[in-house]
Amino acid sequence: MTALRTKRAPARFADRAEAEAYVASVCFKHGPPRLFGVELEWTVHHAEDPSQVLDRHRLAAALGDHAPPTLVPDSPQRPLPSGTPLTVEPGGQVEISTPPCTSLPDLFQTVSQDISQLTAMLANHGLVLGDKGADVHRRPTRMLQVPRYAAMEHAFAPLGDDGISMMCNTAGLQVCIDFGEQKHVQDRWAAVHQLGPVMIALFANSPSIGGLHQEWASARMRALYGCDPVRTRPSAVCADPAAAYARRVVDTPVIVVRGPSSSWIPERRFTFAEWLDGAHDRAPTSDDLDYHMSLMFPPVRPRGYMEIRYLDTPAPGGWIAPSALLVALFSDPSVVDGVLAATERAAGRWLVAARYGVADERIARAAKDVVALGIEALPRTGLSREQISAISQELEGKL
Repeated sequence: MTALRTKRAPARFADRAEAEAYVASVCFKHGPPRLFGVELEWTVHHAEDPSQVLDRHRLAAALGDHAPPTLVPDSPQRPLPSGTPLTVEPGGQVEISTPPCTSLPDLFQTVSQDISQLTAMLANHGLVLGDKGADVHRRPTRMLQVPRYAAMEHAFAPLGDDGISMMCNTAGLQVCIDFGEQKHVQDRWAAVHQLGPVMIALFANSPSIGGLHQEWASARMRALYGCDPVRTRPSAVCADPAAAYARRVVDTPVIVVRGPSSSWIPERRFTFAEWLDGAHDRAPTSDDLDYHMSLMFPPVRPRGYMEIRYLDTPAPGGWIAPSALLVALFSDPSVVDGVLAATERAAGRWLVAARYGVADERIARAAKDVVALGIEALPRTGLSREQISAISQELEGKL
């Protein structure tokens, strides 16, 4: 979901406490829950051979003026007619990020139109969107040669192949939902995390990544989990999630330091807290902290709203049911209470869900309760009876 934020002049921090306060204020915003959105990533393949390494020139030609500067440096990066921008991930995955929306039917119409246009643009150049959360055909290869991704690859490489796999061979559906009123934030934060294993299991569709880690329910989630634990594991569920997340961000190593040179790799390892204490030759600003936060990849990332990142990108059309389910499950405090009760038995079983999906008995029982709760709440979303019926049937078919 494209955030609506006013650009401020970069600030400097007197100490760690000021930096943590900034993180908490930027990442956790309160108010009546009104807005939601989705971000959809896809791997991209040559129609004639999905195992062929993606031709960046063909991809650039297909996206035309909509291509981002990371792919075509002088591109104007025009948004789609709906206002949705296109971006490209390190391995050539294409992503759409919708503007915030107050109507779920309107959101679904916008995204469907965006997908139709993107599909047609790619088809004109012999390209197709993938239909899974991970590329099962190709080994990870970084297409975009830009300083950010070079620094990320450098940081992740000592930990194994999960980092480059996550960067280049995975694609996710991200559903974005408001935090809501301050009095409800703790429960909504707990519920969105307890839901994680259940939602992963229900919608997992990535059995391998380039032939590696075969027979996982979500090899994508496995790669994310193992990539760089300090920045990819779930966040703390506690009485003050904003303060806990702020501490986590400031204590996380800095892996990209932007500058005029072609290399943004830090000369040595230091956390953002250590940067505040003089670990680098210049003091960090709020712009540096914003950029550092963009390199945090937990399953739920706070960005002023809850960016839910734990879902595999589904086959065409399959994004509607999980998106509607999540919106329904956060449509009212009473429904959130039901989520907390239904998911308690599956809480924390992230890697079990990624490995076994709904074959895990505890997750399967929780999933049954969650689907029933979500179907009951779907009328709160403003969807038509026909849409609710179709989504309900799809959800029940996941059990």
